[in-house]
Amino acid sequence: MIGYTLDGHIEESTIIFECTPPAVGVIMAALAGDLSTLPQDVLLQTLWFVAAGSGDYGPTAGSEGLGEGCRQHVQEAFWRLVQIGLTGTAEDAETVADICESFGLRGDIAVFYQTELRGRVHAKTKRGRRV
Repeated sequence: MIGYTLDGHIEESTIIFECTPPAVGVIMAALAGDLSTLPQDVLLQTLWFVAAGSGDYGPTAGSEGLGEGCRQHVQEAFWRLVQIGLTGTAEDAETVADICESFGLRGDIAVFYQTELRGRVHAKTKRGRRV
C-alpha cells in the first residue's frame, strides 16, 4: 500500500459517494484475509469514516440508499469485525465498536459485542497503557 491511499476515493470528510457501498464490500472481503497491521488499520479507519458519514445527510433518498448499502456489507461480515476487535489492539477494538455503533447495527448480539469491545478498550486503557 506504500504510495497508495483511499483518501478521497471512497469517502471525503465523511461524505460518501456512489462507489462507496461496493468499495465497502471489497474492504470487508479484504479484512477477511490475512492482512498486516498497517493495511488492516487503514481499512478499519476508512470503514469508520464511511460509517460516520452514512447517516449525516438527512432523509434524502440517495444518501439513505448509499448508507444502507454500506451497512448491509458491514452486517454481512459482522463476525469478522468482531474477531478483529476482540483479538487486535485496544485501538482496533475501539474502532470496531465505533464502526458498529455508527452503522447503527442493532439487535441483542450487536449490542452485546459492542459492550464487550468497549469493555476491552476500557480494560486496556485503565492499566495506563494502550496496547
